Amino acid sequence: MILLDLSFALSFSDLLVTPLVIIGVYIFAINYQKKQLLKNDAYNYFLLGISAKIFGAMALGMVYNFYYKGGDTLNYYQTALTFSNLFYQNPLDYSNVLFGDNSNEQLSAFNYATGWPFFWDDNYTFFVSRVVSVFVIICGGSYIASSILLAVVAFSGMWKLYLIFCEQFPTIKKKLAIAILFMPSVVFWGSGILKDTITISAVGWYSYAVYCLIVRKEKYSWPIFQICLSSFFILSIKPYILFAIFPGTLIWLSSQKLARMKNKVFKFIAAPFLLISAGFIAIYSLEKFGDLLGVYSIDSISERASLVNQDLKRDFYNGNSFDIGDYDGTFSGMLLKAPLGVEAALFRPYLWEVKNPVMLISAIENAYLFLLTVFLLIRLKFFKFFKHILSHPLLLFSFLFSMFFAFSVGISISNFGALVRLKIPCIPFFVASVFILKNYYDVGKIRNK
Repeated sequence: MILLDLSFALSFSDLLVTPLVIIGVYIFAINYQKKQLLKNDAYNYFLLGISAKIFGAMALGMVYNFYYKGGDTLNYYQTALTFSNLFYQNPLDYSNVLFGDNSNEQLSAFNYATGWPFFWDDNYTFFVSRVVSVFVIICGGSYIASSILLAVVAFSGMWKLYLIFCEQFPTIKKKLAIAILFMPSVVFWGSGILKDTITISAVGWYSYAVYCLIVRKEKYSWPIFQICLSSFFILSIKPYILFAIFPGTLIWLSSQKLARMKNKVFKFIAAPFLLISAGFIAIYSLEKFGDLLGVYSIDSISERASLVNQDLKRDFYNGNSFDIGDYDGTFSGMLLKAPLGVEAALFRPYLWEVKNPVMLISAIENAYLFLLTVFLLIRLKFFKFFKHILSHPLLLFSFLFSMFFAFSVGISISNFGALVRLKIPCIPFFVASVFILKNYYDVGKIRNK
């Protein structure tokens, strides 16, 4: 890992441009919230949500500067800065590199004056710097201003996700705001110049577009465009997210069709067929995407997960690792570790496993979610817990995505430092699911009284 000097990240442009960006964002946000509040009281949380993202972007930058003394976010920024320098030197070369491939011919466009980019051999990582370079150019090279502007744009995906949950569960808007907009670990890790800021926003936009398509029944063109664009960003940065979101989407579509069936007998007969068919179609489709996914194809992902899992347990990571046990590189071997993997992703690190202050944020969240989940499993008597999940298509999708994603992360990550960051796309979905189930429990309790 290349470490950057503090003076590099905190420049004069940060002090000059950052206040202007913040003022501009708040002028827009305040006016937009006022207009939208006339139509939807969910917008009470719009300005607070943007404020949380701005705070998260600044906090992450400060932590990486003053605590970690460098790291991924600054490396992404430095590479984006070389793009920015190239833009001012030769806009045509910048355009060719921005939209081209990572060939040596493209690399020759850089020189001593522009600086040379990192990550040239890693398409997924390099794509992030390409995206960030647009924000760096707009913000005149300011790291903090670029972080804030990226966070605000990325907030749009989280906000769209929040709106669809509020539409389906309007009585718990405050709890849904906490789940989707204000979870501390998501605010921190999902607001700066990192892969997760972009991918979690793309997942939000994807979910919103699917909802518009299959629930609102909007015209196909715009939702399909949103699905394709958000999928492009997911595939360009973290293709494995597709393994979590695609099966859940097909099951969401199937359960939505079931929910509209009025004949209970036909619904009972059709339910297993539709849900099983959706699962098979998802697996078949992911196999066909093999060439597109490369090392993340369904044929190689289990082997890759096993190798990464073993690598992250090395002494190099200073005891920040945990162990769900070794497994071979087969898909069946990976499935055997699924329960431990899901448990690790959703509930670890435990409080007694905390090694640093940053990890403590996630550990406190985990403890609360673990206790609440166990409480609901006991009080809803397990079967009712899952009966409620199966009763609502959006809740089913949310729960399945969080489980699939937790599985994909939990079986391949054995380092707490990586885990607390990489798992954040599933946190809003899992917490929202748990809060919805808690609401079902509370409503049932009132009815019983």
